[in-house]
Amino acid sequence: MNQINQKDEANSPYYIGIDIGGTKLAVSLFDINSSAIAKREQFATGSQSDPVVALGNAIETAKLWIEQQSEPPCAVGVSVGGMFDIETGCMKQAPHLPNWSEFPIVETIQKQLNVPVFAENDANACALAEWKYGAGIGTQNLIFLTFGTGLGGGLILGGKLYRGMSGLAGEIGAIRVSDDGPPIRNKPGCLEGFASGAGIASYAEAVRAENPNSILPLHPSAKDVAKAAFNDDPLAISIMNQCGSQLGKGLAILIDLLNPEMIILGSIFARSESLIRPAMEKAVAEEAMPEAVSACEIVAAKLGDSIGDYAAATVAAIR
Repeated sequence: MNQINQKDEANSPYYIGIDIGGTKLAVSLFDINSSAIAKREQFATGSQSDPVVALGNAIETAKLWIEQQSEPPCAVGVSVGGMFDIETGCMKQAPHLPNWSEFPIVETIQKQLNVPVFAENDANACALAEWKYGAGIGTQNLIFLTFGTGLGGGLILGGKLYRGMSGLAGEIGAIRVSDDGPPIRNKPGCLEGFASGAGIASYAEAVRAENPNSILPLHPSAKDVAKAAFNDDPLAISIMNQCGSQLGKGLAILIDLLNPEMIILGSIFARSESLIRPAMEKAVAEEAMPEAVSACEIVAAKLGDSIGDYAAATVAAIR
């Protein structure tokens, strides 16, 4: 990303972004004039992380940056990696951050920084970021799928973020696409069981036990599977093909139901597109209406490793 110089930074309006994830919490300063991340610090989280400590680190960093500026930030934006209640400003549920349940994220930041604070779940925030700064620029109807450890979705419909009645719109990972599969979400056969880091790892471990000649380790991660597939391991290739095929079935449902002009796939797809796309496109062509398929472009996320920082900043920008 382009960095802005110190002189420009001191005179330019800016947002503070906080990206809360299962393994890290990042705080960034987003310069509005240059649309660039000017500063960034990262802290570890994890299943045992204390939200008071983790968020406190980000707040203290933000305070230091604010003291160095001529003006306070226009707003603070927060991208929350878990089920988030936009009405209360609290984390509702996050399997990777159990100690954060019901923690008042927005209130805590608001009291400490005394500026407007806005937050969204990470799928919604990333959808907004890719729409404003990434692959979705200029579109009015797009779907963003996280395709990381889990499979969450964010919907931009008619040029607006669509949250649904309970803020749970876009949870495509919960849709059942098979009679059986990894029991992700306690729902064997759900799409997240095939098209997510946790799902691919679980599925790969099950089939690896029946294939002793594979170069895969006995307890492979999704990264292990992709690496082995790039090295022409037949089992790994078949796992990625299965992932692509089931993903395509799920995308076909979205295409028929919502008729989007673009679907943007993050993380694992962006890194392993050549392994996943052929089977995915075949399934989409077989399952979805041709007229809807022809109107929809399926692409990899453009913002790469910076998407979480842009996501948090964009939440501040659109409110």
